[in-house]
Formats: sequence, structure tokens, C-alpha cells
Amino acid sequence: MSGLGILGVVTTSMVGLGLAESVLHRRRLKSIPTRIHISGTRGKSSVTRLLAAAMRHAGIATAAKTTGTLPRLILPDGREVPVFRPSGANIIEQTRIVAAAADMQAKALIVECMALRPELHWISENKLIRATHGVITNARADHLDVMGPTEVDVAKALAGMIPVNGVLFTAEQRHLDILRQAAQDRNTTCIAVSPKAIDAITENDLNGFSYKEHAENVALVLMILEHFNIPRQVAMEGMWQALPDPGALTEYEMDFFGRKIFFVNGFAANDPESTARIWNMMQEKYHDVDTTVAVFNMRADRPSRTVQLARETDFWHSADKVILIGSGAYLFSRMAAKTSCDDTKLIYADYNRVEEIFESILEQCSGRTLVVGMGNIGEQGLELNRYFKNRSIQRQHND
Repeated sequence: MSGLGILGVVTTSMVGLGLAESVLHRRRLKSIPTRIHISGTRGKSSVTRLLAAAMRHAGIATAAKTTGTLPRLILPDGREVPVFRPSGANIIEQTRIVAAAADMQAKALIVECMALRPELHWISENKLIRATHGVITNARADHLDVMGPTEVDVAKALAGMIPVNGVLFTAEQRHLDILRQAAQDRNTTCIAVSPKAIDAITENDLNGFSYKEHAENVALVLMILEHFNIPRQVAMEGMWQALPDPGALTEYEMDFFGRKIFFVNGFAANDPESTARIWNMMQEKYHDVDTTVAVFNMRADRPSRTVQLARETDFWHSADKVILIGSGAYLFSRMAAKTSCDDTKLIYADYNRVEEIFESILEQCSGRTLVVGMGNIGEQGLELNRYFKNRSIQRQHND
């Protein structure tokens, strides 16, 4: 047989195998009656975990997959196993998650969307998940190099994963009109959380969590669970049992030879608006400290976020010291130099080991000190958070 003939046979075989796999994937999807696809700028991982925990507590066999800080498959019994990525992150891994959920005979599958590029949002939904219910937490100015250049473009990109003939839930307010129009085009019902529903989340509701959870996320999950006729109390009890993402907003207290240090893990905030909100919230909560230290972990492969934080925000200018870590520290300093910040506050620890970064932070602490980690959870962020967690004397709960 000629080389061309062999190529034809191989190509035909590959196409045949692809079609067979596609048919099998569709069959697996149909075996899972409830499929919930979650996207958004902020809160995807939290909402995925809260929703899965509450549905398990309500007696629904639920599998979930979160990409968050560390990719995890959450089994129907609540156990978590890592998602193996031999060639790095790729949206095609969602087919393996669907196969696993089908093998476990899950009645519900909750999947956090992996896509960034607008076209991949559509492929993720239309080809891989084919959700019965979609969730868009919010649309903020993040990943503008891929989804931008404006926040409106981000909302339009996220709208690409809205299911056809389904239901969309969202807590987005500013760009709700974009999401509603896209949902209407796909014959999907759009249900939005109202500000009143968010305000109805009480301190008692939030105090049930072992970590800092946002009222907006809780209100969104409650609205989704109401759609499934799950009572509010059952929903809250289930959510309180949820394990937080490793990047969830947490606070740790340390007493280091007479110096009281309060460390806040805000590394996973994905956009400048959320980051500024965390900073201001902690400034108010710890208003009586003697020193404030901002720690920015910047990644070279996230330049747009670095530019936004350094040049387009000034909330961090109020810090007594700013410690820069990560591969994007130099870009941050260049962009910060274009602002009115006092560059004598900047301390570089970008290539240091985590214990050396810790020492750099300690050198800036005096009396009672607030240290807030921001920027990115990847690279040194997660490692530094673990360093403080393992040395803390008390985990801080919500006030």
C-alpha cells in the first residue's frame, strides 16, 4: 500500500474513533440528569464547593470538579482526589470528569469552567458539558489580555458558556443585560440574585463557616438550591460542611516573640476590585495595628493583572511596606513607578525561598502587624499561606 493510502486509512480510523468517543461522551452526559456548569471572574470555586456540599447533604449523589487553587475531583461521599494533568491544564480533561461521574452513578455533576478565551467558553459548554443549569458568578476586569480589553468584553466572553434550553443563575449586576440577552438567544431562563437577597444573608449564616465566606456566594447558592426545592436550613447546614478551597480568604494569628502578626490570605482574589475590597475590609477590621504590610505575589504569565494592580489602583499605597514576590515582581515595580507611590516602601523578595520571604516579612513587623497577601495564589502564594497557617496559634473566624 502506498504512503498516501496508509495515511487515508489512519485518518479514517482516527475520525471513526473520534466519532465513537463523541457518542460515548454524549451517552455519559445523558446518564447524569443534573449538570451544572459554573463560570465567572470571582467565586467560582467557592460556589462549586458550597453547591456540591449542600446537594450531598440533601441526599443527592453529587460529584464536583473545581479548578480553583488546586484542581480537585470531589466524590459523592465528599472525599477529594487530585486531577492528574500529564500535559498541563486543558479543557478536554472535562471529558474525563464526566466519565468518572458517570461511573460513580452521580445524579448531579457540578463543574467549574476552565476556559478563558471566548471561543473556549462556547466549546466547553456546547461540546463538553452541555449543562442543564449554568452559573455565572460575576464579571470583573480580569484576564483582559485574553477576554478584554474591557469589563464589558469579559461579560460577553463569559456569556459564551450559557447553556441552550436551560437555566442560568447569576449574581452579576452591572452587566446583567448582556447575560439576559445571551440567555434569551439560547432559550434559557435567566435568574439573578437581587441585592435584597444578598442583604438577607445574616451574620449567623456567615458565622457557620470555618473560613471567610462572602454573602454574595451564599445568596447565589441558596437561590440555586431553592430551584431544586431544597429547604434553606438544609442548604445552610450542607454549605457549612463544605471544605474551603486552599486559596479561600483566611486569616491567621501568630505570636512571634512578642510581636503579634495577623496574616490574611487574599492571594486568590482574581481582579483588582475584589483585591481592593479585601484590603479595605481588613484595614477596617484591624484598624488598631501598628504596622501594615502588603505582600504582592505577581506572575510573569499574568501581566495584565500586574499592570492593573500596580498602575490602576492605589489602595495599597497606604501600606507601611510593600513586599514583592513572584516572577512578575519587576513588572509591578516598573508600573508602580509611574504612579505617586513612595518607592522606598518597596521590598524585593521575588527570587527568595518561602522561609526567606517569611523573614523579610518579620523584619517589617513591629508590635501588632497586619500582613495581607494579594495578587496570585500560584507559585509562592500558596506556599507562603501554608507557611503562616502551619505556624499560627489560632485560626481567625468571622467577627
